[in-house]
Amino acid sequence: MRRAPSPLLALLPMLLVNGALLTCALASVFPLLWMLSVSLMPPGQASHLPPPLLPHGATLDNYRQLFALSGMGRSLFNSSLLAALCTLGSLCFNVSAGYAFAKLRFRGSQRLFAALLGALVIPGQVALIPLFLLLNALGLVDTYAGVLLPSLAGVFGIFLVRQYALSIPDELLEAARMDGANEFRIFFSVVLPALRPILVTLGLFSFLGSWNDFLWPLIVLERDELRTLPLALASLSREHVQDRELMMAGSVVTLLPALIVFLSLQRHYLAGLLAGSIKG
Repeated sequence: MRRAPSPLLALLPMLLVNGALLTCALASVFPLLWMLSVSLMPPGQASHLPPPLLPHGATLDNYRQLFALSGMGRSLFNSSLLAALCTLGSLCFNVSAGYAFAKLRFRGSQRLFAALLGALVIPGQVALIPLFLLLNALGLVDTYAGVLLPSLAGVFGIFLVRQYALSIPDELLEAARMDGANEFRIFFSVVLPALRPILVTLGLFSFLGSWNDFLWPLIVLERDELRTLPLALASLSREHVQDRELMMAGSVVTLLPALIVFLSLQRHYLAGLLAGSIKG
């Protein structure tokens, strides 16, 4: 007579998988927690060998010095403003273009969309010099407009919205037209509510991309009062390379807003990705 497997053996695969996932999660979170711990240490404490894991006498002096000496407050405002404007502009242009390619019929739409998809294989760095020369000719170098314009519409955002918008039934749009609704009313009253999950996903992509962008603001912006948080943090590393506690405080200030936005929208973000993968 065959003996029934013990409950422990039956749970062993699940325990191994969960243990491996927990180990990977701890390995991913540990650098962030240590960065926060170092930012609360008194000056010079992180230079001890071996470095302590927890601060001895936690203090907020590093954050006070950060905002008092390096103009980080202004850079925080600049990044917040640019990220908000970039997100709004990206949603307006990408959603409109993606819906048009998905549901509106106009001459050359398929060829134009195929050309846009072909642009995805071109590295973004290739267009940096022509784009800079164009903005320089328009007088937009060292302005917020020069930072924002290239990010208002992107091929990936248009593609993402188009693939999701294809799932909207044509019968729903025709019924709205038969009821007398014009295209603008259909777009705002029918299409946008149906695209809500992908709007959150695209908005999160746009916000994080603008918030973390370093290369393009470095090229376009020249005045210190216009620099963003990544630029301010890079400048801080040159001036205070030995002040590890101050550097970690700057890293926390740079990371924290993006982390809060991502965690607050994580549920909608995952729903948009899953729905897009199923419907697209």
